[in-house]
Amino acid sequence: MSGTLFLCATPIGNLEDMTFRVIRVLKEVDLIAAEDTRNSIKLLNHFDIQTPMTSYHEYNKYEKGRKLVEKLQEGQDIALITDAGTPGISDPGEGLVKRCYEAGIHVTSLPGASACITALTLSGLSTRRFAFEAFLPTDKKEREQILREMERETRTIIMYEAPHRLLKTLRMLSERLGGERRITVCRELTKRYETAFATTLDEACVYYTVNEPKGECVLVIEGRSREEMVQEEKARWEKMGIKEHMEVYLSQGIEKKEAMKKVAKDRGVPKREIYNYLER
Repeated sequence: MSGTLFLCATPIGNLEDMTFRVIRVLKEVDLIAAEDTRNSIKLLNHFDIQTPMTSYHEYNKYEKGRKLVEKLQEGQDIALITDAGTPGISDPGEGLVKRCYEAGIHVTSLPGASACITALTLSGLSTRRFAFEAFLPTDKKEREQILREMERETRTIIMYEAPHRLLKTLRMLSERLGGERRITVCRELTKRYETAFATTLDEACVYYTVNEPKGECVLVIEGRSREEMVQEEKARWEKMGIKEHMEVYLSQGIEKKEAMKKVAKDRGVPKREIYNYLER
């Protein structure tokens, strides 16, 4: 019978956020796979956890992932921990979970600290719908694609950023999303000097130009207004003549009657008005 992979959330700063369940499981499993064993040993020592530990990170995830699955198939129970927070969120843990499911191995997740959710609830922005972007891609082409998608994103956006890149990223976001867009910059979450700076993108750029940021940052950004998008779309169509507007849909193979319905909807007018105009 195969073992179980336990995804164990660890504190993102304050050690008091460690759950009793995670401590128990880390003591009971056969092996702990950690993103950085040098960092995790401090956590294990603090809670007097003596379980053997091995590394599992971005640079060995393929070979080590295969070996961990073999151990699980032999019946060993393994706990996966990240440097801080919940495994699988912006780290290679998701790859190991996928391997386990493909091998028919049982996986369970032990909930706990998560920087993105902590920042979202602290932000003062809408929590009903949100999109997690983690770190922006380093590849220029891929980053541009993500930024284009973000321009039309109506959900609250959550991002991670390192302090030395924060100002550059804020300026980029201000240019693409608009300087008046609201943002909450969260730093040092759960730690002594935790801050949640609620402001706008433009004001954040000004502030961090003269105040060097310290500590890992979570950016929570207001989604784009749906009403604003509708008005912009309507204005775009109104700049176009009705005949030209009709041609947009007719060129797509849409029948004239259906095209008139779409034009009327785009322009926010009755279909009869479009029909009368074209008849004239």
